[in-house]
Amino acid sequence: MRHVVVVGDMKVGGKKDMLVTHALGSCLGLMVYDPIENVGGLLHAMLPLSKINPQKAGTNPFMFVDTGVPRLFRRLYDLGGQKARLIVKAAGCGRPLGNNEMFKIGERNYTVLKKLLWKNNILLESEDVGGTISRTVHFDLSMGQVVISSGGTKKIL
Repeated sequence: MRHVVVVGDMKVGGKKDMLVTHALGSCLGLMVYDPIENVGGLLHAMLPLSKINPQKAGTNPFMFVDTGVPRLFRRLYDLGGQKARLIVKAAGCGRPLGNNEMFKIGERNYTVLKKLLWKNNILLESEDVGGTISRTVHFDLSMGQVVISSGGTKKIL
């Protein structure tokens, strides 16, 4: 079944599911997969830190990297995923407005992600981050394959 993950959202599923998110510019797309349990999830987080709007983070933790990432991992653990088996991939975190982007949200999203993963002893297997392009992610949970579409090209991550 195909599930679309909108900005500030997260979805998890099993081997019959395809998770898709569109328009990853400065946003973080985080894909996590357990190949033994065939469960995975996709987070589309917009901003790095929830402290800028704690009320919004309370109602929508997936909008922020620092609150969305832990929730994604917890949800996968609830579905039988195990930390030691998880395959973690990232996309997005770019500069859609070019080098003149004042707040550098994409870079900050990536920095917060790397700090969270480092603190929890988790490594990224692969990534497609940075640049000025927008990305679409197709995450096939039947085999854990991530395909990134951007500017008319596709690549397996």
